[in-house]
Amino acid sequence: MHSTRFSVEGMTCASCVGRVERALKGTEGVEAANVNLATETADVRFGDGVDVARLVEVLNKAGYPARVEELTFDVQGMTCASCVGRVERALQAVEGVTAASVNLATETATVTYLTGVQDAESLTKAIAGAGYEAKPRVDTTAEPVNRKESEAREIRGKLILAAVLTLPIFLIEMGGHLIPALHHWWMMSVPEWLWRMVQFALTTVILAVPGRVFFAKGIPALLKGGPDMNALVALGAGAAYLFSTVVTFWPRAVPMGAQNVYFEAAAVIVTLILLGRWLEARAKGRTGEAIRKLAGMRAKTARVERNGAVVEVPIEEIKVGDVLHLRPGEKIAVDGKVLSGDSHVDEAMISGEPLPVAKAEGSPVIAGTVNGEGTMTYLAEKVGADTMLAQIIRMVEDAQGAKLPIQSMVDKVTMYFVPVVMGLAALTVLVWLIFGPEPALAHALVAGVAVLIIACPCAMGLATPTSIMVGTGRAAELGVLFRKGDALQGLQEVKVIAFDKTGTLTEGRPDVTEVTVLAGEEDALLSEVAAVEAKSEHPIARAIERAAETRGLVLPQVDKARAIAGHGIKAEIGDVTLHVGNMRLMTREKIDTAPFEVPLAALADRGRTPVLVARNGVAVMVIGISDPVRPASRKAVEALHARGIKVAMVSGDTRRAAEVIARDLGIDHVEAEVLPKGKAKIVAALKETHGAVGFVGDGINDAPALASADVGIAVGTGTDVAIEAADVVLMGGDPSAVVTAYDVSHKTMVNIRQNLFWAFAYNAVLIPVAAGVLYPGFGLQLSPMLGAGAMAMSSVFVVSNALRLRRMAAAF
Repeated sequence: MHSTRFSVEGMTCASCVGRVERALKGTEGVEAANVNLATETADVRFGDGVDVARLVEVLNKAGYPARVEELTFDVQGMTCASCVGRVERALQAVEGVTAASVNLATETATVTYLTGVQDAESLTKAIAGAGYEAKPRVDTTAEPVNRKESEAREIRGKLILAAVLTLPIFLIEMGGHLIPALHHWWMMSVPEWLWRMVQFALTTVILAVPGRVFFAKGIPALLKGGPDMNALVALGAGAAYLFSTVVTFWPRAVPMGAQNVYFEAAAVIVTLILLGRWLEARAKGRTGEAIRKLAGMRAKTARVERNGAVVEVPIEEIKVGDVLHLRPGEKIAVDGKVLSGDSHVDEAMISGEPLPVAKAEGSPVIAGTVNGEGTMTYLAEKVGADTMLAQIIRMVEDAQGAKLPIQSMVDKVTMYFVPVVMGLAALTVLVWLIFGPEPALAHALVAGVAVLIIACPCAMGLATPTSIMVGTGRAAELGVLFRKGDALQGLQEVKVIAFDKTGTLTEGRPDVTEVTVLAGEEDALLSEVAAVEAKSEHPIARAIERAAETRGLVLPQVDKARAIAGHGIKAEIGDVTLHVGNMRLMTREKIDTAPFEVPLAALADRGRTPVLVARNGVAVMVIGISDPVRPASRKAVEALHARGIKVAMVSGDTRRAAEVIARDLGIDHVEAEVLPKGKAKIVAALKETHGAVGFVGDGINDAPALASADVGIAVGTGTDVAIEAADVVLMGGDPSAVVTAYDVSHKTMVNIRQNLFWAFAYNAVLIPVAAGVLYPGFGLQLSPMLGAGAMAMSSVFVVSNALRLRRMAAAF
């Protein structure tokens, strides 16, 4: 199976989403299609029998074309037509490329590809794979594009034209109703037939120019059996315009009492809906601000060593292995390793830590972070889409494009919404014609148009995705990445959050605090233990190594070493066999554990982690290790309790040592002496007892538990394996970010429910009002112009409400 994300044009409401999804799902070979109105994307999974060009064709045929971009490359090394063919085939084989044209004379390749699916780097690699060198022609000074801003500018131009043409009609018609003297003066000064001709001319221009988009998209959608919001507007405004045109030019075709014109309704409808779309586009432009901020962190150029000289090149041309020079205050262009120099780097955008981090030879550096006062050279290790910043952007985009479980109910409703509204409008016209007062035709027309215009599937379609987009974007700014969209809904449903102790509740940088010798000489034993621990990757091993280094001990040569998962290490140094680990290791190896009991009890009372040492089968040493509790851990536990969530701690420590830390932090449930493979079982047991479980971890051995939890939360300072298994990633190591993640989840879901309530309540209440339900009792009939204003503001309300999530702050 293959998967591709399309950026889709022309979607304005939930009905559009349904049409696009049905068109894609109806294509043979497509397994799944997930369309998002807020991000205007379609994620499609399909088999080998389907190519991207076919899906692009399907979208075009449905009336919602895929956005594409074009990029030109200067290609070196082409000498004949067969070279052209090779480069074209290489590019056409790249996923997302819809067309590739290579020109031998100009030595260029022009590539059309799906927006967001490929980039210059991947296309350059494809050309290089065919045996040719290529460089993209790019404008390195361009800022990340806000598509919605340019769309808002385009709509604004149409809105201004529509408003200018609508204003005289609106002032004369509505002014005449409000001020009888004005109406009388106008009727005496201007012949009715002339004024109607002026209204006809102005309205015709309004519908044909700024309002053309509604007819160009709505009528084809209607004819294809998939009406959308544009179709409702086209029918409503079109009906008012056609009726008024008939009355103006063929008045006898209409009963005497119904010979009114409604040009002002058609004109104002178009103007108000354009106003709503302009406000909506401006608001939606702000929903993607987080992505633009992240993208704006990228450097545009960098100083690279090339052929013995330092030259400034676009970051797209940087390759793995390049040596880059960094001056004070510059952004780091790619992920790499410091080769020379020292400085401090502001990494707040990655870790959230406000203090700059010291960098020296061998230190890692991250793209997008900002150098301080020093100069350095660094080696490029990850470039383009492989940098941490690019991966963060990709995670946020994936989360923003996700469809939550709550959305499935909305999708079912919106699939039938527009056809139902059209049916209600037709029924409304029929009822007014049969039961309405004279002039029945005029009343029927006003009510039918009002029903068509006031109905707003846009609000329903935008209710969920806009909140997701803003919520996940703001979360990224706070250092919380939702890798999987459904975690946004799942996290606020958890009943218990389980923390792996080391590296999450504690600093993950343990130190040796006590050394108890049972037999032998302390420094000699410690040097042997440190030599053995050098073979281990465990943080405790680093603590023992540091202790030996502090004492200036020389480590002996280790002949053999074997790690025993969850137990420790067995090693040979000359004719000495050394066992270093926990009580399980000593019991397994049938070593007498009685000498360990007194020092073990003393360490447990102080909350220390013990490391037991046996030499040639005899207990010789107990080392006490302390991993300091993170300053924010207690606050995090208290904050979770305040939100009604229980807290558990999972540790490989002895029970007594684990319980000391748990009591100090106020943790509800402790699981101690847990083997790595046992963590997933603990998660399963917590699920059975409490319900939905969140698990927080940072190590390779946490991956099974992260994957089995309802929501896996990885600490970003942990391993890649843990991060890949998680649903949520905390960019820093602070446990308070868990509370922030929960708050983002909770507040976003509240926001979604508010939007959905508004969207459904709005339609449920106002469609009957537009149909005339208040007329029998109160004599009130809703004007289509008021309906257009209400419809326009409905979508703006939903997007504006979602934008409130931008004000979310970290938990503490």
